[in-house]
Amino acid sequence: MNISIRKPLTTFIVALSFVLFSGSSLAADSSEPIKIPIKNWSSQIVMAHVIGGMFESMGSNVEYVPVDNQASFEAVRTGDLTLVHEVWQSTMQNAYYSAMEKGGLIDAGTHAAETLEEMGVPNWVIDKGLCPGLPSWEALKDCHENFATPDSGGKGRWLEGPQSWHGDVMPNRIKGLGLDDKWVVKFAGAADALWAELKAAEKEGRGTIIFNWTPNFTDADGFTFIEFPPYYDGCRIADGGDLTSTGCGSPTGWLKKGVNYRFPRSHPRAYTAFTKLSFTTPQIGSMAALVDVEGMTHQDAATKWLADNEDVWKPWTVSILGDTN
Repeated sequence: MNISIRKPLTTFIVALSFVLFSGSSLAADSSEPIKIPIKNWSSQIVMAHVIGGMFESMGSNVEYVPVDNQASFEAVRTGDLTLVHEVWQSTMQNAYYSAMEKGGLIDAGTHAAETLEEMGVPNWVIDKGLCPGLPSWEALKDCHENFATPDSGGKGRWLEGPQSWHGDVMPNRIKGLGLDDKWVVKFAGAADALWAELKAAEKEGRGTIIFNWTPNFTDADGFTFIEFPPYYDGCRIADGGDLTSTGCGSPTGWLKKGVNYRFPRSHPRAYTAFTKLSFTTPQIGSMAALVDVEGMTHQDAATKWLADNEDVWKPWTVSILGDTN
């Protein structure tokens, strides 16, 4: 996807609204619920409940709405959702900026965490020598047998996330690199299938290549992203590239937040807190780990994270004009 920096005129609105609502007093927030999206990966869901808990501590009402990832930006634009809190540059910026350009979705700032979404291996694959030469992608030319599965037809398997996340980016990459005679891409039904594959492969002693991302709980477990040819603007087919260019890897990028344009007026206190909040890579990874490592529910994970990290989030709420929440 095209990840060149785009600066639509609507980004000016967030700066203007912050000026309008950062004066000496803020009006009370509306009693209408703040609608927060629930998607299909752990950090997003836990963070949704963390942010919802923050808003509730300020007296706001919250509603959680399940939604398809790519559809969420249009839903914020039209007001069916109030906000999006985890927008990944490499795979979501096109839908995000398209909604902004139509009007109704405004930028609400960027998290401290930098992001990467890429194929990779758990460190034990490298330690066991299952593909000598990793993390260079060229090592994949000679080790596919160690990554074959019953559904891969004798080829090595890459397990991608759900196809709705990235479309054919990874199948096109395999073709672009000339690896399609030895490797095949299969799509997971949900993020949980990726983590189940990590456990199954280690138990069976076979190699595994999966789609993963950072920040995530695997940052602490030990995971290595494969080093593909560098990304450049336009190398992917969706951005005008072809099979001679689409072998490029993924870029590092930002993690943004966005809101419906009415949010600063309907909930000025919650909106101001939302613009202030900024999570780091370890903080986001710890949210996911409570679910994917410790086995907690998303709601319980958020409750624990809020209780354990009051020093992180309370300054974003109590600093709003002397609010003593």
